[in-house]
Amino acid sequence: MTLRIGQTAPDFTAETTEGKINFHEWIGDSWAIMFSHPKDFTPVCTTELGYMAKLKPEFDKRNTKIIGLSVDPVDNHDSWAKDIEETQGCAPNYPMIGDTDLNVAQKYDMLPADEEGEAEGRTPADNATVRSVFIIGPDKKIKAMLTYPMTSGRNFDEVLRLLESCQLTAKETVATPVNWKFGEDVIIPPSVSDEDAKKKYPEGFTTLKPYLRTVKQPK
Repeated sequence: MTLRIGQTAPDFTAETTEGKINFHEWIGDSWAIMFSHPKDFTPVCTTELGYMAKLKPEFDKRNTKIIGLSVDPVDNHDSWAKDIEETQGCAPNYPMIGDTDLNVAQKYDMLPADEEGEAEGRTPADNATVRSVFIIGPDKKIKAMLTYPMTSGRNFDEVLRLLESCQLTAKETVATPVNWKFGEDVIIPPSVSDEDAKKKYPEGFTTLKPYLRTVKQPK
C-alpha cells in the first residue's frame, strides 16, 4: 500500500513498551508522531531517541503524542533504553512498538508488503527504509511524512516546526512560508479573494504579487 498525505493512517494493534495498543484508539483526540527505526542498538537512532525524550514536553504542550517503532522485540527496547539514558542523558518516556512481524513497517510502506520473515535474523541494512516520521492528526489522517537514510540523524526541531505549521493550517486558512517559525507572518492562499481577506484581516495584509500575500499569524 502506497501512503500519501491526506490518507487515513493505517490502524493496527501492537505490543509496546507500555503494553498492547490499538493505534487509532491510542491517538484519541490528540495529534500523533510515529517515528521508526530499523533495529535496536543502532548508533544514530540511539541519539534520536534520547533527544526526542528531552523534547517530549514541547510535544505535550501541543496536544501531541509520541510513539517510536523498531523492528525488534519489546524486551530489547527495554534494554536499549538503559543505553540511551546512559549515553544521551534521557531514556525514552514514550511507548516503543516492537514490530517483530514487520506488520506496521509494511502497513506504512516502509517495507514491501510481500517481505517475508520476522525481526530475528534481520540486520539494520535489511530494514534500512524503516526510517520514517509520520505526523497524524486527530482525524487519523496523515498530515506529513519524512524519510531519512540510516546515516543521517533526523532533525526533531524541524519535526516540531512542521507540526506547528500543520496544526496552524488545520485551523486557519493560511500557509506557512519557507523557514517559517511560530509567530512569524504567514501566507494568505490564492483561494481566498482580496475581498474576503480584507474582511478576515481588517488590520491589513501585504500584497507582494496577486498570488503572494502575507499577514500576521492569526492568534
